Amino acid sequence: MTVRGTPAPQSYQPGAYWEDRARRFSREGEGLAAVCAYGMPAFYNRAIDLEQRLALGPWLNVRAGIRVLDAGCGVGRWSRRLAARGATVTGVDLSPTMVAEAKLRAAAAGVAQRCNFRVQDLSTLDMGERFDMILGVTVLQHILDSGALRAAVAAMTAHLAPWGRMILLESAPTACIDRCDSSVFTARHRDLYLRLFRECRLEVRAISGVDPAPFRTRLLPHVRKLPGLVSLGLLGFVTAISLPVDVLFGRRAVARSWHAVFVLEHAPGSGQ
Repeated sequence: MTVRGTPAPQSYQPGAYWEDRARRFSREGEGLAAVCAYGMPAFYNRAIDLEQRLALGPWLNVRAGIRVLDAGCGVGRWSRRLAARGATVTGVDLSPTMVAEAKLRAAAAGVAQRCNFRVQDLSTLDMGERFDMILGVTVLQHILDSGALRAAVAAMTAHLAPWGRMILLESAPTACIDRCDSSVFTARHRDLYLRLFRECRLEVRAISGVDPAPFRTRLLPHVRKLPGLVSLGLLGFVTAISLPVDVLFGRRAVARSWHAVFVLEHAPGSGQ
């Protein structure tokens, strides 16, 4: 993976890394460079955003007044969408600059009265309340420490209302594929997430796919090695041929998808 033509940092310090990303790119356009594929061209990140919106769409038709926790909210793109539908949203992020930008964008969109943003680390999450819905989009894949990962899922579970639902979109292939892993990202096998959810007393109510087309993930490890124009042209080509596949078959091609949407609830007998 690359960061505007430079390698991902050898030493990953999450707080410093995400704050740096936010300061560089959170005010650019829709802020996708800060929260999607860092270092990729705008068309690539817009494609990712579209795929995520299509994958999450069926699960985000919320009722007015529902309490939502947007875990790892970034610049607030999901918070604003849910607030516009009548939800009361609390967004948390590790980066103060992300949180500040999320507040500005919510105000500009006219939904600030239904949004509250706070700086929090998911592994030590402490909000003092429970939520009807917890949403996390490509957050856990950036928590590389196994202890911090488990702590984050356990903390989110503790903040989920007894009747609530947790929706997570994460890189979770069904085969051991590490070709796109870096010092800031890991594509964990789907079974690892399923085991972790069980350990945290969560029950999987549904799993849907996101991006079954394999072309971009096959190209990404080689992007930095190619001349700039060649790299850009190939990224454009594989994005163009991937989108129709992902749009038409993404949610249904669960086993073939690189990312997955997990819909979770408290397991029966968990005491919730």
